[in-house]
Amino acid sequence: MKNETNKSLKGKVAVITGAESGIGQAIAIELGNQGAAIVIAYHEDEKAANDTLKTIADNGGKAIIQKTDVSDYVQVQALFKAAQELGTPYILVNSAGVDASGTPVADMDIHVFDQTIRANLYGTFYTCKEFIKLRKAAGGKGKIINLSSVHEDIPRAGAAEYCASKGAVRNLTRCLALELAEMRINVNNIAPGMVLTPMNQEAIDDPKVLKKQVESIPWKRAAEPWEIAKLAAYLVSEDASYAAGQTFTLDGALSQNLGQGA
Repeated sequence: MKNETNKSLKGKVAVITGAESGIGQAIAIELGNQGAAIVIAYHEDEKAANDTLKTIADNGGKAIIQKTDVSDYVQVQALFKAAQELGTPYILVNSAGVDASGTPVADMDIHVFDQTIRANLYGTFYTCKEFIKLRKAAGGKGKIINLSSVHEDIPRAGAAEYCASKGAVRNLTRCLALELAEMRINVNNIAPGMVLTPMNQEAIDDPKVLKKQVESIPWKRAAEPWEIAKLAAYLVSEDASYAAGQTFTLDGALSQNLGQGA
């Protein structure tokens, strides 16, 4: 996808978790292209985070990196303190998360369930809490995007911890939209279907696996990360100033296909 710049976000600071790879990385690069200064929050892969930073810098943007485990509130607080090197954050994108373990509930270690809930739900709660405090002090306004999943609605055997966390993120988003309307902070979800990110590395590496996995998708393909990033860029723009408390689903009509063949 060719990089396009219009600098519509110039002067804005965006904190993006999980920005070292996949959807988070694509959103960081896209918002950087639109002029935002980017805080790249990464969990472990510092090299990948620096790759994101370099791409943004090569495109004329500004960014910093900050190692953050979003399931740790102290580290989230440190993230927002570091972010203020660039200015007060105006945009928050919660992309960091843990995938499903593929384990049935009866066989799942309680620590696996806890880790997923803490990363996907608590992490979103922690970052939103810190972001809101800063926006309130700044007089309000701002944008929050939470990355949920089509599995906020669609259950999947062996993914109870993941589906539960994403359903909870959806309701957290809706509650926040009500709480923050008066402050004019827009809060929305993006719910992707299958996206070609490291979470789907097997499909990326093996065309046979990819072909099998996209059979249930009416469009017969997975999304590319940049497609999610383009939607994110719209939702944090002033063109989306009336969007609040919604889930925007990008899944090639996968979620409309559940009853087919029944």
